[in-house]
Amino acid sequence: MIYLVNLSEKDYIRKRNKWLAKIKEWVDAHDPGAQVIPVSGAVESKLFDMEEEERNKFCEENKTQSVLTKIIKTGYAALQLEYFFTAGPDEVRAWTVRKGSKAPQAAGKIHTDFEKGFIMAEVMKYTDFKEEGSESAAKAAGKYRQQGRNYVVEDGDIIFFKFNTPNAPKKKP
Repeated sequence: MIYLVNLSEKDYIRKRNKWLAKIKEWVDAHDPGAQVIPVSGAVESKLFDMEEEERNKFCEENKTQSVLTKIIKTGYAALQLEYFFTAGPDEVRAWTVRKGSKAPQAAGKIHTDFEKGFIMAEVMKYTDFKEEGSESAAKAAGKYRQQGRNYVVEDGDIIFFKFNTPNAPKKKP
């Protein structure tokens, strides 16, 4: 379980609130293992509306930062979810799957025909892509692999699915 505790902007920035310790104590006693994440909707809204340079300056001056990334990562972990990427000439997209999903099931998140006609998945890790600088460099470094039906998708994989479109049933004349 994840408990988000909404604080005022003032309390969030100074990292103090008279109720936060009591809330944490209650959660620890009644829901062991649960996480308490302090957040300020006011600060998050303000940061969202700022340009990047202004946002960085605000965070530096107030010694604070957005907690949204932490909330998302904590939520994914609690729900046993992970993501993979697909990329084409016009779009890069992240897809969410349950941990332990195999490549055909991940392909099915994009379109059911991808799962039905799955042939293989060409996979590289995001970290390898970032380290090598391009898809072709990752291939040249041997970090681009072909995987079959039993490949378990890992968090942050970049995947290109190969598939056959299943034949549509033929109509009788």
